Amino acid sequence: MSQFRMIRRGPASAALVMALALLAASCGGGSSSPTTPTPPSAGGGGSGNPTITITSAGVSPSDLSLSLGQRVTFVNNDSVEHQMYNDPHPSHDGNCPELNQIGSLRPGQSKESGNFVTAKTCTYHDHLRPASSALQGRIVIR
Repeated sequence: MSQFRMIRRGPASAALVMALALLAASCGGGSSSPTTPTPPSAGGGGSGNPTITITSAGVSPSDLSLSLGQRVTFVNNDSVEHQMYNDPHPSHDGNCPELNQIGSLRPGQSKESGNFVTAKTCTYHDHLRPASSALQGRIVIR
C-alpha cells in the first residue's frame, strides 16, 4: 500500500491548488536570480531612517535631526558591546524613552529606536562608558 493518498479532484481541491499557487507567486517562487540586500549608506538606515554608527572612536554622527515619526538605527561597528540609553545616567528616565529600546548592542549588531512622535531634543550615552563624551550624542526631533 502506498504512503500517499490520492486526492479527489473537486471544488475544494481546486481551491487549495489555487491558494498554494498564489502563495508561491507572492513569495517570489518564480524568481530565477537572487537579490542581494543593499547595505545602509552613511547616515541612512535600510528602512529610510537615519543611522548612528558606533566605532572605537565613538558615535557618528553625534548630532542628528529627525522628522516627527522617524526612528533611528544604531549600528555597532566596534569590537566591544555598547549599551545605548536615554540620559540621564544611570536611571535612563529622561524625556526620550524611544532610545531605551536600543539597549545592548553586541559587535556587528544593529537596533532601531522607537518612533519619535513629539518634537523634542534627546541626549543619549553608552551605559557601560557614561563618562566618554565620544559615546554621547544628541537627537533633535522637529
